[in-house]
Amino acid sequence: MAPRIPTLDIRRFTHPASPADREAFVADLGAAYREWGFAGIRNHGIPQPLIDDAYAAFKAFFALPEATKRQYHVPGGGGARGYTPFGVETAKDSKHFDLKEFWHIGREIPDDSKYRDVMPPNQWPAEVPEFREKGYALYQALDDLGSQVLRALALHIGLPENYFADKTDVGNSILRPIHYPPITADDIPNVRAGAHGDINLITLLVGASSAGLEVQSHEGEWVPFTSDADTIVVNIGDMLQRLTNHVYPSTIHRVVNPPGDLARQPRYSVPFFLHPNPDFLIDVLPSCITPDNPSRYPEPITAQGYLEERLREIKLA
Repeated sequence: MAPRIPTLDIRRFTHPASPADREAFVADLGAAYREWGFAGIRNHGIPQPLIDDAYAAFKAFFALPEATKRQYHVPGGGGARGYTPFGVETAKDSKHFDLKEFWHIGREIPDDSKYRDVMPPNQWPAEVPEFREKGYALYQALDDLGSQVLRALALHIGLPENYFADKTDVGNSILRPIHYPPITADDIPNVRAGAHGDINLITLLVGASSAGLEVQSHEGEWVPFTSDADTIVVNIGDMLQRLTNHVYPSTIHRVVNPPGDLARQPRYSVPFFLHPNPDFLIDVLPSCITPDNPSRYPEPITAQGYLEERLREIKLA
């Protein structure tokens, strides 16, 4: 059975055969997001060796002793940088913590940046020397790809193509390598990642080729979305949902525990959460307000204010 959530070739946008082909890609991408809030992106141009090398470095870190990893946990940092141990993050309104540990890589900015107080320096594990080079190279590659997706989405809702460029160029974006350890009991109430919507503008997921990701349809049905290995899954986050007055929905999704022996295998994934600049004001776009879709958010909020509000809800702040 063909997957119901579309996978699109972004070369139709970046290297189109014709202007009409580019316009058709924008229409197809916009339609996918209006319906699902999710799409697969293939021919994205990120070299597979870079992805493989980054994954190898991340796996090497997660294989370190617990005490070593915990040295990179930043108390009071809300998980913004470095290591967050197993059993901390909890999906909003969930009774049970997620079955995962993770690391956060943020944007490298100068110490005299006006954003330094909310965008702290990165932590880097000395035990895995290649972690920094490979991890940050993947961060930059996904940041560039995310910018292309935002250009297409801007066109779809009648904005200038470069609308997001100066609003995300110092975005507080996060690359999050995640390790879901093997599940050794059959009757645990927890899942690997509880049902949730992402906080940010868009999320780019590298390595969604392992089964487990499920997306909730408008009818409430859980639809599995396992992509091909060369596909990056890109979904809408709550900030873009708010900015576009729900024209682009931030779809609830989860990572379920696999059946039987598959649960005894570890799972790794690496999402990139693309955020606006911290002082960007999330105010509903006039082009997304209609008589049938009046503004749902009369009060604007800064990206940083919204982030802090949401981090408290998921037990990271």
